[in-house]
Amino acid sequence: MTEPDAVPDGPVRPVAAAFARYAGLLGAVLLTVAGWLGGALPDAPPADRLGDVWRAPHGPAVLGCWLVGTLLLVGAWWSLRWGAPSARWAYLTAGLWLLPLLFAPPLCSRDVYSYVCQGWSWTHGADPYRVGVAAAGCPWTDAVPPIWRDTPAPYGPFFVLLAGLAVLAGGGLVGGLVLLRVVAVAGLLLVALCLPGLARAVGVPTRRAAWLALACPLVGVHLAAGAHNDAVGLGLVLFGLLLLVRKPGKPRALVVAGVLLGLAVAVKAVAVVVLPFAALAAVLGRYTGRVLLRDAGWLAGGVLAAVLACSLVTGLGLGWVDGLARSGDSEQWTSPPTAVGFVVDYAGALFGREPHAVPVARLVALVLLAALVVVLWWWAWTSLRRLDDVRQWVVRLAAARPRVALTGAGLALAGTVLLAPVFHPWYAVWPLALLAVATRSPARTVWFVAPCAVASVLVLPDGTNLVRFTKAPGAILMTALVVLVAVGAVRALLARRAR
Repeated sequence: MTEPDAVPDGPVRPVAAAFARYAGLLGAVLLTVAGWLGGALPDAPPADRLGDVWRAPHGPAVLGCWLVGTLLLVGAWWSLRWGAPSARWAYLTAGLWLLPLLFAPPLCSRDVYSYVCQGWSWTHGADPYRVGVAAAGCPWTDAVPPIWRDTPAPYGPFFVLLAGLAVLAGGGLVGGLVLLRVVAVAGLLLVALCLPGLARAVGVPTRRAAWLALACPLVGVHLAAGAHNDAVGLGLVLFGLLLLVRKPGKPRALVVAGVLLGLAVAVKAVAVVVLPFAALAAVLGRYTGRVLLRDAGWLAGGVLAAVLACSLVTGLGLGWVDGLARSGDSEQWTSPPTAVGFVVDYAGALFGREPHAVPVARLVALVLLAALVVVLWWWAWTSLRRLDDVRQWVVRLAAARPRVALTGAGLALAGTVLLAPVFHPWYAVWPLALLAVATRSPARTVWFVAPCAVASVLVLPDGTNLVRFTKAPGAILMTALVVLVAVGAVRALLARRAR
């Protein structure tokens, strides 16, 4: 995976690169130690047991290793945000950081125990979309976070199938955990294989795209060590998009790409917002309504075939759609609409009222998200149509199509993460990966790299989210940020219209 052409972002000093590589490796090792001392182990000791003060999940040894390790990883990644010395160097360093984390217990989340129990429930005849893992009788329910023990699975049938196969092949809790981590690593390998082709199609240096998307601490800590299903979902999305970028307008390729994207949807529903922009990438030739319907039709056929096949093979149907509603049971100020709802409730309490504004704010945010996806798609469509009127449009379109489609998909994913009812740090990896390969200007990467750096320090090794301890001040700060962004957006729009 070499970089064939000169990189416009400027050279990286060898000493700085070597320091970043080994500082990040030390950080990964410290996080692995923190995981074994007080990570998300199934039988972790209580945090307040005095005899285990050095091994307790919130003891000084665990917190010290977590804090130093996280800061080293984040600092090393941030220091090379303009790009690694080469694509090969970026891949080797990201792999080096990943190595110790693969031998850690589940880190910073207990979701993987939910995965195992949902797979166990399905293999034992229970419908994970109708009953929680506790009611299904999963023997490892105690390891699942209490909030998710009685809720149905919000994941698609393809991932339930993978979880069930992991439980059957693993023969128990530990074996299931190991195999689910293997599935997550396979998803990351798929991401790594797709990045160079997508980056080159847009004209982004592979050394920068690979570094941003693979060396991000959220990837190693949450997707690999935490074994989150976002890894395999993202890998399928990028693979489908790469096929569309390389072979637009080819019916067979469009169907295969649709199947890949359909499998991604059948892992996690967030992949749905990518589909309208994938349809744009599927077009070969001039952008007309007839051509779009023709090429997007093949793509849609593949998507529907994959989702229906997974539903039929597992016998679960579309019950997972109902389970999505329960994913918002967790209320945290890191979700902007939830934070706004909190602040409205606080203000109402000052006047002796209880507005219960969180559900309303979340509903408004979902409406805004739908509108945002429509606006982004229309922007992408009109941008591509405008290129049809330029002389030598074939050359121009060949370079612009993937950039416009990937940028639209990345922005739609960013909007989904920001406007969703709940936010977890690993959600940020979805827009990060798309925007890393679509953003040509290195200066413009800061706006999506900085939030990922902040998100990397939000969760302790045992899965405790620090936002739980900062509910009121965090909600106020997030609401203030929402107001500032909204005011800035309105001013920019008015200034643009005045030109």
